Amino acid sequence: MPELPEVETVRSGLEPVLVGRTINDAICYRQSLRYPLPDFSKLTGSKITSLNRRSKYLLFALDDGQTLVWHLGMTGQFHVLPGEDARAKHEHVRIDLHDGQSLRYRDARRFGYAGLLASDTLMSHAWFAGLGPEPLGDEFHSDYLVGLCKARKAPIKTIIMDATNVVGVGNIYAAESLFRAGIHPARAAGRISKQRLAMLVEVIRQVLREAIEAGGSTISDFVKADGKPGYFAHSFQVYGRADKSCLRCGKVIKRMTQAGRSSFYCPHCQR
Repeated sequence: MPELPEVETVRSGLEPVLVGRTINDAICYRQSLRYPLPDFSKLTGSKITSLNRRSKYLLFALDDGQTLVWHLGMTGQFHVLPGEDARAKHEHVRIDLHDGQSLRYRDARRFGYAGLLASDTLMSHAWFAGLGPEPLGDEFHSDYLVGLCKARKAPIKTIIMDATNVVGVGNIYAAESLFRAGIHPARAAGRISKQRLAMLVEVIRQVLREAIEAGGSTISDFVKADGKPGYFAHSFQVYGRADKSCLRCGKVIKRMTQAGRSSFYCPHCQR
């Protein structure tokens, strides 16, 4: 599933193409994906004033006081194409712009979803109300993580992957961050020193920034807005490397299961 760096990569790719453009027409080829889709005909005549991101949601702000919210699910992709291009396989939504370009949404597994919500009450909607701070924002800092982990017996990987604590630190980026910080993914959060938690905050920021700069991680179906893959996968130090040698110490990378997800770690470098 696309995580924060992948969604941010899509956002930054779409922003210069879409912001300031007026929607001439919007066509939906099916009534629902993961959930029922909004009435896309209501978009006609609206101008896209900004394109932002909150957690893994894309936020298309419109000049009529509404925001088109979109979650890519597992295989959702946006493509900006000439308006005359024919509908492609798995293409479910088409949004035509006044300049002749067309925004197409494709989703093979159909787990993506969208909503047309009032902009002034957007963050109180159920999709956003319980979300934690952005990991690259000012609200995510060492004191915050220390307070969050105090006396907690839960594994640190579980803590940082919980979107109510901090958004966007998915399985890949949690694994890579914990490796760089030298922290075992199963270590009880309350047993980690303030100094190491402060380091973890900085490492999470570093890993996410590197992933965004590389265009995300190509796992299965993710592609950037220009149709090209992301390349952070080439930089994995532990994720997906079970039974291979640690790039730091040469010991064998291990795999275990946490909350139904695979965790990869070096038993020598991570304590």
